Amino acid sequence: MATLADGPDALTGGKETPAPEAVVVRFAGDSGDGMQLTGGQFTLSTALAGNDLATFPDFPAEIRAPQGTLFGVSAFQINFGSTDIETAGDQPDVLVAMNPAALKTNVGALKAGGLIIADSGEFNKRNLEKAKYEVNPLEDGSLEKWQLLAFDISALTLEAVKPFGLGNKEALRCKNMWTLGLALWMFDRDRQPLIDWLNAKFKKSPVLAEANIAALNAGHAYGETAELAGPLKQYHIAPVESEPGLYRTVTGAEAISLGLVAGAQLAELPMFFGGYPITPASAILHNLAKLKEYGVTTFQAEDEIAAIASAIGASYAGQLGVTSSSGPGIALKGEAMGLAIMTELPLVIVNSQRGGPSTGLPTKTEQSDLYQAIYGRNGDAPMPVIAARSPADCFDVAIEACRIAVEYMTPVMLLTDGYIANAAEPWKVPDPSAYTPFPAKFLTEKNGPDGELLPFARDEKGARPWIKPGTPGLMHRIGGIEKNPGTGNIDYSPASHQIMTDARKAKVDGVAKGIPPQDIALGDESDTLAVVGWGSTYGPIHQAVRRARRKGLKVSHIHVRHVWPLPENLGDLLKGYDKILVPEMNTGQFKTVLRDQYLVDAKPLNKTSGQPFTIAEIEAAIMHALGGDIGGEVDADATQLPSIKSVNP
Repeated sequence: MATLADGPDALTGGKETPAPEAVVVRFAGDSGDGMQLTGGQFTLSTALAGNDLATFPDFPAEIRAPQGTLFGVSAFQINFGSTDIETAGDQPDVLVAMNPAALKTNVGALKAGGLIIADSGEFNKRNLEKAKYEVNPLEDGSLEKWQLLAFDISALTLEAVKPFGLGNKEALRCKNMWTLGLALWMFDRDRQPLIDWLNAKFKKSPVLAEANIAALNAGHAYGETAELAGPLKQYHIAPVESEPGLYRTVTGAEAISLGLVAGAQLAELPMFFGGYPITPASAILHNLAKLKEYGVTTFQAEDEIAAIASAIGASYAGQLGVTSSSGPGIALKGEAMGLAIMTELPLVIVNSQRGGPSTGLPTKTEQSDLYQAIYGRNGDAPMPVIAARSPADCFDVAIEACRIAVEYMTPVMLLTDGYIANAAEPWKVPDPSAYTPFPAKFLTEKNGPDGELLPFARDEKGARPWIKPGTPGLMHRIGGIEKNPGTGNIDYSPASHQIMTDARKAKVDGVAKGIPPQDIALGDESDTLAVVGWGSTYGPIHQAVRRARRKGLKVSHIHVRHVWPLPENLGDLLKGYDKILVPEMNTGQFKTVLRDQYLVDAKPLNKTSGQPFTIAEIEAAIMHALGGDIGGEVDADATQLPSIKSVNP
């Protein structure tokens, strides 16, 4: 596959010349430089151009770090092309660095021969010192293994917006639009959708709209008229071949919100969402608040415990209760989750995982809440757990979570992570008629012999009846103290507790009977190595396995959506492989689950740097597990190498 890093001899640019199949661009700058907005609007233009794409927004944890510092850098990476795109890309082909700190923290990821576009106006003594540069890297030859294009974007922006009479600080805020204009020219993108967006965004401030549009046009014109030799060229990336239909870009948080609404509609229930702001889960509350016309009530509670308690109350009242958080908030919700399990009420709990214990890495991604999701409650409190593999997949997974919760009268945890929640990809809007409804059923009359009410009698799935408060004659006790197996009366005798513990476990175990058999995402049952993943590792695993199979290696990719209970055929499927490799962004949690459930010798490939896996890291581990040699340099950080070496001890 041709890339920009192949250089001007391989890619001469222009609409009539060879173009790469895929390009990775990273925008990086200070938190106040608008890199996320720039990346988001470039994503929009890329989607409108018909390219497949995947994005990776990378935020600093600080609310507003000191300007120009290394820990205040915000970045946005997009991988787009005329072929199927499943990851945000291992290494950028183009790095747009708005200041020295952005260059220093991101240039190491750039491909050899890749293009650096730098704002030389920001490379002054003060900013160089903040970035710990002793000399200006634009002038000392230290960037010679890359193509460098440095010019004063700040000065060019000030000149472009000068007619609008903005102050210096306000004028420089248009700098990201100038940069975006250049990027739009470089990749042959239409400016009009961005102009329309700016006019709508600054409808109440027409001067700001005009200034930003002027900056956008100036950046575009610079690319058209500069006539620079070397790296600045125009590339036309052809649209990807795709099935006919209606497409839109969607983030994981948006897709989950839409999926939850669809799930509630399929259950024929109003939805109540109780949430509390926490990174990176807050976007779900923000999105659902816009969907009230679909029977959605959103409630921002005073804390995490109140958020889940309100959702349990809504489920008790006959609505579909939903709550969301990230790891620290999920920990606070733990006792209330036990209450939902004890009362056997439907509830959907979304966990957008982030890195580390306690406050940890608030804006970085990880998969380290799996133990918490499967085991993390006091007492024997089983709960179904499912995991989304990509932003678009969140829609179907959210519907599935709603289905399981309603049909089995149980809380369900839906796992995403910071990468999925914030990343975007194209999504073919599905046909609503393709989804089978699962309408909720409420008990309306007594269900026991001789006119007795049995609120904890069970159907063929082990689910108890759902009784709305106020239904005549159906008043019953409900709460967190153990109860009689049939009547629901308080009863914490040894025999009752044993029966109820077994019944709750059997019900959740029985969910496995209502889910599809585990499939093989890529490969065959007879291969030597199975690479088993869950969640957001899907993209890099799939691409790495595809590359390995092209080399003739016998390796398959299995990706698990229902992580608890596991699909009924998964154990037999795994035992058909000689070796099992489990890449995950934690210290080996799913590997331990597989070893425990199936007694298979699963090997870990672990990464806890707050960054997603690269394709190269997983490809290297595959080669190592099969006793081969990758035949080239592997881009793996120091924390990754010991895990790769331990794959086949």
